[in-house]
Amino acid sequence: EVATETKIRPERPLGIAVIASQQAITASPISAATVALLGLLGGFDVTLFDILKICVPATLIGVMVGAFFSLKVGKELMDDPQYQARIQDGVSTSHVKLNDVENIFKARLSVFLFVLGTILIVLFGSFPQLRPEFDGKPLEMPLLIEMLMLSVAAFILLFTRTKGVKATQGSIFNAGMQAVIAIFGIAWMGDTFIKGNLVELTAAIEGVVTEMPWLFGVALFVMSIFLFSQAATVRAILPLGIALGISPMMLIALFPAVNGYFFIPNYPTVIAAINFDRTGTTRIGKWILNHSFMMPGLVATIVSVGLGLLFVQLFS
Repeated sequence: EVATETKIRPERPLGIAVIASQQAITASPISAATVALLGLLGGFDVTLFDILKICVPATLIGVMVGAFFSLKVGKELMDDPQYQARIQDGVSTSHVKLNDVENIFKARLSVFLFVLGTILIVLFGSFPQLRPEFDGKPLEMPLLIEMLMLSVAAFILLFTRTKGVKATQGSIFNAGMQAVIAIFGIAWMGDTFIKGNLVELTAAIEGVVTEMPWLFGVALFVMSIFLFSQAATVRAILPLGIALGISPMMLIALFPAVNGYFFIPNYPTVIAAINFDRTGTTRIGKWILNHSFMMPGLVATIVSVGLGLLFVQLFS
C-alpha cells in the first residue's frame, strides 16, 4: 500500500519481503527447521547459539543484499504497461483501508508472551546450565522449545480469554496443522528412503562431497524446491550429510540453502504476495520461472550461504 501510494513499483518490496520471510525461518530459534537441525546435530555438542551466531547475520545481510538488487527491478510504476492498462480498464488501485484491531490490549499481550517465550528459548539455548537436568544431563533443546512454546500458547489463550475452539477455526491454525502433517509425512518418507539406501547414496557422492562440501548445499536447495518445507528438507537430507562426514559447522553454514521453495511460484506466500499487488507488477512470468521472486531469492540465498561459510571460518 505504501509503495503504491508513493508510486514505487510494489514488485520490489513484495518480492524481497516474501524471500525475507523464508530466510527468517533459518534464523529463528523457534522454527521447526532450526529445531530439527539442532536435534540432528545435538550429538556433536552444537548449541542453539552456534546456529544463531552464523545464520542470523548471514541471512540478514543476504536479505539486505537482495533488497538492494531489488531497487531497480522492472520499469517504474507509472511506466509499467500492465499498471497503465489496469487504470484504463477502471480497475481499482486506490488505498485499501485495513480494519482496526478489535482489542489492542489482548493483541499486545499475545505478542508480549510470544516474544517472552522466544527470549527464554534463546537464553536456554545459549546457556545450557540454565536448563533443568535429568539424570545429570540438561534437558534437550528440541524438547524444551516444544514445552515452552506450547506453554506460551496456553497462556495466550488463558490470559486473553480466547476460546480454544475459536482459535482452531482461524486460517493460521489450519495452515499450521497442514504443515505439521506434511512435514511429518515428508520427513518420514525421506528418512525411510535415505536409511534404506544410505550405503549406495554415500558411495555415489562421497568423493565429490568430500572434496567440495559446499555442493551439499546445492542438494539442500534442490530438495527444498520439491519438499516445500525447510524443516522437512532438514529432516530428510541432513542425515545424509552427517553420514558423509560433513562437519557440523559446515552443515550450519549451508543451512540457509533450504530456502529454495520460492523457485517454483506456487507456495502460498508467493501467491498471496501476487494477489496483494493490485497494480499487477508482482507476477509470474510467461516462462513460469521468470517470476518476481526469482532474482531476490537467488541473491539472498547465495549470499547467505556464502557468508555462512565465511562466518564458520571466522567463528570456529
